[in-house]
Amino acid sequence: MTAVGLKKASKTGTSQRKQDTTVLQALQQVRELIVHGKLSPGTWIVEEELAKRLKVSRTPVRAVLQWLQQEGYVREQRTATKSRMIVSPLTKDDASELYSFLGRLEGLAGRNTAALAKTKRMVIVHQLKSLNQQLSDVRTNPSKHGTIFDIDRDFHRLIVESGAGPRLRAWHQTIEPQVERYWRLYASSIVHNLQLSINEHNDIISALADGDADRVERSLQTNWEKGCERVGHIIDVFGERGSW
Repeated sequence: MTAVGLKKASKTGTSQRKQDTTVLQALQQVRELIVHGKLSPGTWIVEEELAKRLKVSRTPVRAVLQWLQQEGYVREQRTATKSRMIVSPLTKDDASELYSFLGRLEGLAGRNTAALAKTKRMVIVHQLKSLNQQLSDVRTNPSKHGTIFDIDRDFHRLIVESGAGPRLRAWHQTIEPQVERYWRLYASSIVHNLQLSINEHNDIISALADGDADRVERSLQTNWEKGCERVGHIIDVFGERGSW
């Protein structure tokens, strides 16, 4: 290749990397807007408005929406006359699937964590006990209810980080934020049931301390199954957000 050709290829490569970076940054921004409820369930997504909000062109926005559609954050809604993209509603069926997936992934990670040498395993056990105690402490302190999600997330992530390989972590990272949408929207309505989750965490900790892989896996799945049931009861009362 000539010097001119190399220069053109270099410019093309640089341009592509900048475009990829723009798409990834926009993806993260839109995903966070959806997870934190700033783009609420059922919201009609207008490409031009979203591009202005993100200060990018419509091209990366289209790429972002395609990506988010694959992940389940947005979906195409068709009518007799038009098609449009909306933020995916929060439904009982969707919650059941997501919570089930997450429970099984964490169950697999939990099995591996239970198989660690006792010295390493007990370090994790003590960290989990500390996090669960924090949940117990803030449960009766309304001013700190905003920290409950982060503490609970740290509890589960510790188990995943201790026992999951790169693929399992990647799958977990894909699904966890989608579950977070439910937690953040319905947290204020299920906080009175937090002690139930704390008790379920204690079962996980006990099984891990014993190095009982079967019980760790079962306890993690139970925690997510029960959590889904609690969210389901709230959805029954308030309706499926974004499905009206």
